[in-house]
Amino acid sequence: MAASRTIFIAGAGIGGLTAALALAARGFRVVVMEKAERLEEVGAGLQLSPNASRILISLGLKERIAARAVVPEAISIMSARAGGEVIRLPLGEAASQRAGAPYWVIHRADLQSALAAEVTDHPDIELRLGCQFEDATSHAKGLTVVQRSGNSRRQDLALALIGADGIWSTVRNHLFQDVQPQFSGLIAWRGTLDANQLPREYTARKVLLWMGPSAHLVAYPISGGRQVNVVAIVPGQWNRPGWGAPGETKELKEAFAAARWPGPARMLLNAVDSWRRWALFTLPEGGNWSKGAIALLGDAVHAMLPFAAQGAGMAIEDAAVLAKALSEGQTDTAENIGAALTRYARLRRTRVALVQRAARRQGQIYHLTGAIALARDLTIRALGPQRMLARQRWIHDWRV
Repeated sequence: MAASRTIFIAGAGIGGLTAALALAARGFRVVVMEKAERLEEVGAGLQLSPNASRILISLGLKERIAARAVVPEAISIMSARAGGEVIRLPLGEAASQRAGAPYWVIHRADLQSALAAEVTDHPDIELRLGCQFEDATSHAKGLTVVQRSGNSRRQDLALALIGADGIWSTVRNHLFQDVQPQFSGLIAWRGTLDANQLPREYTARKVLLWMGPSAHLVAYPISGGRQVNVVAIVPGQWNRPGWGAPGETKELKEAFAAARWPGPARMLLNAVDSWRRWALFTLPEGGNWSKGAIALLGDAVHAMLPFAAQGAGMAIEDAAVLAKALSEGQTDTAENIGAALTRYARLRRTRVALVQRAARRQGQIYHLTGAIALARDLTIRALGPQRMLARQRWIHDWRV
């Protein structure tokens, strides 16, 4: 395979598939390596605010995603201390029109499936399943990327390699072995249930956020409104890698005991029959994003807490900026490719760090207790819906 205009991507998650489409749209040939034999349901639901959805729409994905996503009418912020709703932030079509793009909630697997279908249909993208990145070597002709499929190995020439292979990135470990994920001390519990199992007030098209002492709870519709995604965040010591370990519900119910949490929140938890959990790991701010003709993207370089609902959004933004930086730079030499990837990192680093910090602050605010929790609730009410929404516009109004 000739190296000219060919870029390899490790990882067929949301960031990797979006990067493939963004690069192909700018004239590159793309090969996506994915170690899994097939793309399967992993993770939980996710939120795509306009900064992310407008990029996906620009790549031709509107119809595929809209068929699976839900546009919530509001975000309802609830307080365990107050026992009910503190404020309701309007979204819906009016917010979509103001932002020029929708606010979507969707199951991660549905988004990945839509991206994979678009990738499969694209003549300039090759998706290699069961293919794992093994090594990369720079030389005068570009980059030699070594891959393994089962017992066989192959080598291909490439212009660049992008590591979009998640928080436990093999590509990052190849570049920067001293950078390791850090356990946050928090565990996310995920469950889904059919919408018809809940009372009507819990199946409305809205995002429900319960704030409480040292924990919080989020629920919203997915799969076109047929299911409800429920995620509970609690402190804990269990810190194994992975997305889907079974969880003992006794531990979760103790964290949401009746003495501290009102009936409606506990009813939502009790409606879920089967829980899975994943330990929340992060990467430090300000790390290295690239080295020569190799760069990192998404969780591989800036894994963050999910409390700003921007993990997927930042990976999607990365993909768009990466493609633009490479298309606007010279690609005739390894030095020029390296310069384009350095520019990509410079363009992304500050914004991503700000979002990482915002996510940490949000988690701290959600988990307040006692008098300071009362002050939080009163402050949110005093700000009102429009000012609360305005505080998010620096994230939502971003454009590539």
